[in-house]
Amino acid sequence: MIAPPFTQAGAIAGGGEEGKPMTTAVERYLQAARRESTTRRYQQALAHYEAGWGGFLPASSDSIVRYLAEHAEVLSISTLRGHLAALARWHLNHGFVDPTKTPQVREVLRGIQALHPRPVRQAEPLQLLELEQCVAALQLEQTSPQLSVRLRASRDRALLLLGFWRAFRSDDLCRLRIETNQLVPDEGLSLFLSRSKSDREHQGRTVSVPALKRLCPVQAYEEWLALSQLQRGPVFCGIDRWGHLSPEALHPYSVARVLRRALTRGGVAGARYSGHSLRRGFATWATRNQWSTKALMEYVGWRDVHSALRYVEADTPFGDWLRQPSESK
Repeated sequence: MIAPPFTQAGAIAGGGEEGKPMTTAVERYLQAARRESTTRRYQQALAHYEAGWGGFLPASSDSIVRYLAEHAEVLSISTLRGHLAALARWHLNHGFVDPTKTPQVREVLRGIQALHPRPVRQAEPLQLLELEQCVAALQLEQTSPQLSVRLRASRDRALLLLGFWRAFRSDDLCRLRIETNQLVPDEGLSLFLSRSKSDREHQGRTVSVPALKRLCPVQAYEEWLALSQLQRGPVFCGIDRWGHLSPEALHPYSVARVLRRALTRGGVAGARYSGHSLRRGFATWATRNQWSTKALMEYVGWRDVHSALRYVEADTPFGDWLRQPSESK
């Protein structure tokens, strides 16, 4: 029998105290305690284990070991770890012993990593020149006689410039709300992030955005609000073909589409880029402009230096030894 999947509201078996069912308020707070993307990945992982592989919940460590072995050549080690995390969460939330923490499971996972090493896939960093091409294409579209085209171009320009200069994740951009931000024209912008991946305690944090001489995120934000006439709600919302603004925020997956479309308009092949390219692009730019690791970590919000170094390209000071493309072999 297939056990019920992990859900935001049904994570605790048996309801509340004395067997009472959980109230709507309890379900709402349980949902708020988890990132939507994490919940979605856990649901997909459990469905893969149950429906895709035919496993049963609660699971034994033996069945989990077989599951890992049968998918060792198909799934990456990071994906397998994510599936183990989903299985561990399900067992703990339902009052069962976590079968993923046994020595046998850990040894098999190490063996898979040793026999099937794979390079870590990272988003292509967006370079400053490519950002300029994106912005130039969007500014041209902002002169369109069609309101829907002007709105979308203005929104996308503000989204890309804020995403780059603040090294935001896609879901950070989509959570921004107008009423919690403060704009000082030509000076700067204060943005409140209600939660983020690194904010485990959901305390939120306020970040500042400086006004720049060119490619200015503050100016783009101000022009977007002026054109859209938005005064509250999500900063970046959906826009239909007639120029109607949605009350709902853009989905984080849409950020990659916005970037790729702008790159294509600017004459750059956009298929290599994802929403994370903005974050990596800023880290690359900051490093090349002599930002220290400490300054970069504080600005972006990284707590772990190893996380920061994943985004930074190593300096290779070969100087005059480097062959230039025009030089003959």
